[in-house]
Amino acid sequence: MKNPDEPGVFEKSIEEKVIHPGGDFTAQSLVKDDYLYALAAKDPLAFWAGMAESINWSKRWEQVLDGSGAPFYRWFTGGELNASANCLDRHVLGGRKDKAALIFEGENGERVSFTYAELHKEVERLGCALRKLGVKKGDGVTIWMPMIPEGIIAMLACARIGAVHSVVFGGFSAEALKTRILDAGSKVLITADGSFRRGKKMPLKSEADRVLPECPTLEKVVIVERTALPYQRVEGRDVLYRQIMAEAGDPCPPETMKADDPLFILYSSGTTGKPKGILHGTGGYMVGVTTTFRYVFDYREDDVYWCTADIGWITGHSYIVYGPLSCGATVFIYEGAPDYPARDRFWELIEKYKVTVFYTAPTAIRSFMRWGDSLPAGRDLSSLRLLGSVGEPINPEAWLWYHEIIGGGRCPVVDTWWQTETGMIIITSLPGVTPMKPGSATRPFPGVEAGVVDEEGNPAAANQKGYLVLKSPWPAMFNTLYRDDKRYREAYWEQFPGLYFTGDGAWRDEDGYFWIMGRVDDVLNVSGHRIGTMEVESALVDHPAVAEAAVIGKSHAIKGHAIIAFVTLREGFAPGEPLLRELKDHVVKKIGALARPEQIHFASELPKTRSGKIMRRLLRDIAENRALGDTTTLMDSQVVASIREKFSEP
Repeated sequence: MKNPDEPGVFEKSIEEKVIHPGGDFTAQSLVKDDYLYALAAKDPLAFWAGMAESINWSKRWEQVLDGSGAPFYRWFTGGELNASANCLDRHVLGGRKDKAALIFEGENGERVSFTYAELHKEVERLGCALRKLGVKKGDGVTIWMPMIPEGIIAMLACARIGAVHSVVFGGFSAEALKTRILDAGSKVLITADGSFRRGKKMPLKSEADRVLPECPTLEKVVIVERTALPYQRVEGRDVLYRQIMAEAGDPCPPETMKADDPLFILYSSGTTGKPKGILHGTGGYMVGVTTTFRYVFDYREDDVYWCTADIGWITGHSYIVYGPLSCGATVFIYEGAPDYPARDRFWELIEKYKVTVFYTAPTAIRSFMRWGDSLPAGRDLSSLRLLGSVGEPINPEAWLWYHEIIGGGRCPVVDTWWQTETGMIIITSLPGVTPMKPGSATRPFPGVEAGVVDEEGNPAAANQKGYLVLKSPWPAMFNTLYRDDKRYREAYWEQFPGLYFTGDGAWRDEDGYFWIMGRVDDVLNVSGHRIGTMEVESALVDHPAVAEAAVIGKSHAIKGHAIIAFVTLREGFAPGEPLLRELKDHVVKKIGALARPEQIHFASELPKTRSGKIMRRLLRDIAENRALGDTTTLMDSQVVASIREKFSEP
């Protein structure tokens, strides 16, 4: 493992700017002062026990946390509940039955809305249908769907009957689907004939058919007919969603689940080896996501909340489905891309649906910046009151643009750090309380203990780079890696005994604010000095010509690593030698001579997954002239081909 820094103090490359929440926002917010932090610091377990009171339990827990089997921690032992009932039944019975639960718009403008009562009915019907297909508590169900309401209904139906769902991102290949079905031993696949993407129809069922004969545990395939794309039906195996829903019949009482019973498996993506099956339980997870959704997004009853993630990712699980619906929120979902049919599509939807809370990724924000200020300026975004960022670390320039141009300077920005493994937001501001520093995720959520340690596991000094760790268990933590307890212990708990190792580098400033550097693999050794790729990327994006930047290290016989940068330019700027020299000098000015990129390559686009994450490892493969690793998650494979061609030019 790489050492993220030599002993010493980090010299900040960007002048810190502190932005305080507006007085009007704080006056109306759920949390107006530091009382939650004080309450959690006094007794963390009592704090989480109090938060668990907002969940409906069919049997109250006997112990908040059982650490006797550490690192296999068990939360709310003895408790019994159902996640689907918490997301639906209690709202139907509690006065929200006629409130909009889910609002959907398709890429073609199709609109569907479900009240809590209507969503409850659909989930019950699918739950009944799955039971008729032979699905029992503990069985595996794989969901490979577009971003449509049926995907969410399928998740909640599985939770209702105690089936363990495994959602596979709709942009993954059929081979990736097969790997996940085989590992989970899934009994049923729920999929669609296809999806819409930028005006095209993308096949799903016909693609799945190429690999399903190699999945011996699979007994049934449920098909949502969405696009009218052709596919073959296998007699006795394939059934139509609309048909089984029409024949479902009786109500579907929720299965009683123990707090540590599995809720879902979510597989990691983008690696060349076997993906990790991250297994989450029910009770602690529901407490964690319900609590963080309520306080991080300052939930209000009249909010229209939009998280732009896909349900194939943990963000979609925690902050589209389980967290918001447990709180009784109105959730907006959209099927299409942000630039189709036009680059102001997201701003059009915010204006149309009066979205109040908007949660998206830094990569999307940097694309919006690149497309120019005039697009959001042409739409009425006055309904927005809170903005959120999720995914990789956000650079200060993108943060400020988001705050000023999208939020009009009035909307707090909650920059959230967390992982698939953590299940819930771990480091974040509380919007009515926390002074914000652009680029910093700020402080751990109340009841969460995070720290930065050095190579030996000792606490790092202020402003010293180190390894980001969690110092105590948290409710929504994953149970284990599915069928791989050994890997769970080794990967997360043995590097620093007694601490959970996140795999990220970070530093903490003198105010206790956390600055996330990204994966430790993205820390470069340049002539014996440690430089985070995020620092160099941030310095490049600070230049007015640059929209996005991705920095990687190329092996160098003398320096250790040579810094290679790939940049996309904003509208109105053209690549060339003068700009190239200017960008290198700009990095030197912001960070220092050691950070000067050896090469800067201009690209029209950067390689990204369909969730918006830049695939830096493919850029490393190109720079090192290696065969490309796994490209199944790429949004557009032509982007990599174009970069490789230009990179090899003399």
